[in-house]
Amino acid sequence: MSKMLKPQLADAVKNAMRAKDAPRLGTLRFLQAAIKQKEVDERRELDDTEVIAIIEKQVKQRRESISAFEQAGRTETAEQEKAELTVLQEFLPQAASVEEVDATIASAIAEVKDQGITGGPAMGKVMAIVKAELAGRADMTAVSAQVKAHLM
Repeated sequence: MSKMLKPQLADAVKNAMRAKDAPRLGTLRFLQAAIKQKEVDERRELDDTEVIAIIEKQVKQRRESISAFEQAGRTETAEQEKAELTVLQEFLPQAASVEEVDATIASAIAEVKDQGITGGPAMGKVMAIVKAELAGRADMTAVSAQVKAHLM
């Protein structure tokens, strides 16, 4: 990314205020608060990688909430969560293609097998490699399921 995420986020907040887009503004402010809290806790500025990790965590929470609300029949609340999810995803790097995810998984599995690691420990090693390469660009829950299918 050519510009830092935090200034990009601040610009998005300003634009949402100008447009009087309350739902978008609320989501962006919530994200800014999460970033600021982490900075206060650690007493330092976060870089883009750490900001992306916070956004990924927020995205994961929204996906879990959507699932829970849909199961409970609360479609209106689920729609609100989906709108927030869309806003958050704007700040993540471009998603990896299915082919790229498959190639990364295959490469990681081959690397781990070359080290002679199999079974449960292999899953952890493969996921560590895959997560490093696909951070912020793929849903790690789905990737984990794919890795498990390949290893079993």
